[in-house]
Amino acid sequence: MTNQSLTQNEVALERHLNLQIANWTVMYTKLHNFHWYVTGGSFFTLHEKFEELYNEAAGYIDEIAERLLAIGGKPVATLRESLSIATVAEAVGGESPQAMVSAVIDDFKKLANELKEGMNAAEEAQDEASGDLLLGILTSIEKHNWMLSAYLGK
Repeated sequence: MTNQSLTQNEVALERHLNLQIANWTVMYTKLHNFHWYVTGGSFFTLHEKFEELYNEAAGYIDEIAERLLAIGGKPVATLRESLSIATVAEAVGGESPQAMVSAVIDDFKKLANELKEGMNAAEEAQDEASGDLLLGILTSIEKHNWMLSAYLGK
């Protein structure tokens, strides 16, 4: 994907995959923040859940970057670059446990929409493998959102 013969569809797919890498990089750090700073009666439940989610985020960063490399693209690989293109915001600090869970739900909703856009870009680039990768991530975060929403009683 890095040579001059890229189609418009391939350029769009590379942009979507890099957006996912950047967002999951921010999520990885944000989830660590929440894991370390959650307090109160839900500490044990949320501490464990945030660890599960940041481990999952780390896997997504690697899988998407390796997919991008496999198709000739160049993955985002610095924090500065990730922060410059990410649509997910960093943790503010001092969030309540409920605010932490709400933030993750909101971020996952944003990521879900962007994953769907990436799946469309993969289809237009005729890259079924990239589309399948994004679909797998979408399926997982939709399940997490259902569970996190249930946790908040929503």
